[in-house]
Amino acid sequence: MERATEVVIVDSEEHIPSNEFISSIPREKLLKLLFKSPVLQYREAIGNRLKDELTGFQISIHTIEPEINIAKLITDQEIEEHQAFFEQCAKDYRALGEKLIFRLAKKLNIELYKDFPLGTFWGLNMPSGKMGEWQYYVHGFHCCFENKVTHQIIEVPLVFSYEFGDLDPYFFTGFIKSTSSYYPLPVAIYDNYADGLKILDKMFSLGKFEKIPSNVGNHFGIVVADREKVEITPYKEENFKSKKPKFNLWRFLGLK
Repeated sequence: MERATEVVIVDSEEHIPSNEFISSIPREKLLKLLFKSPVLQYREAIGNRLKDELTGFQISIHTIEPEINIAKLITDQEIEEHQAFFEQCAKDYRALGEKLIFRLAKKLNIELYKDFPLGTFWGLNMPSGKMGEWQYYVHGFHCCFENKVTHQIIEVPLVFSYEFGDLDPYFFTGFIKSTSSYYPLPVAIYDNYADGLKILDKMFSLGKFEKIPSNVGNHFGIVVADREKVEITPYKEENFKSKKPKFNLWRFLGLK
C-alpha cells in the first residue's frame, strides 16, 4: 500500500505545522516537511521534539535530505477491532511455516532436528534453491520461502524447536500483505515494521499473542496464544557435536 504525500515547506518558525494539524492527518497520507533557511539548522531538534510529543506516529528525520517525514501508524482501536483477523493470520502463518519447512527437509533428504531445527542446515552452506513453486533460502534464524506464482512470502523461524509460528513484525506484515486470499485487507498496513510492531504489542496486551523462549539464550519470540503448544529446548552446543563436530552457532550466523 502506498501513501499519498503532502508537502509542507518550512522556511520560518511560523510555518512549522502544529501538533494538532499533524494529528489530524489520515493514515493514508504521508506528511513531508521540507526545511529551508533560516530554520534548516533546527530540523533535527524539531524532529526530536515531535517524536517526544506525538504518540502513534512515525517521525523520520532524513539523514541527508532537509526533510522530516511523518506518518500515522495503525491505531490500537483498529487492531482491537480486527483482532480476529490478525489472530487468524498468525495461525495461518504457523501452519504454512510448519508445512513448508518439513517439505524442505524431505526434499533435501535431511533430518529436521526437533530440539534445534537450525542445526538441520549445518554444513549445507546456507542452502537456497527451488521447491516446486517456492524459492527458498536459509539466512540467520530463518528460512525464507517465496512463492513465484502467487508472490506470497513467509519467513519460517528455525530456533524455537518445532514451533514455527514466531512472528517478527516486519515478516508478519509482509506475509499478510503478500497473501492474496486476505484481500481486500480489512485494515490498511502501510509500514511493515512500525505497523507490525504495534500489531504484535496490542495483540499481546489483548492476550491473543504470547511470548515464548527460543533455543538460543536471551532470544524470545511472539506466537499466537491459541495453538497446540510444543516444548522448546535450550540450545547446547555439546548436544550436537556428535552430529557436526566442528559446528559453531555464532560462526554459522557470521557473528564470530
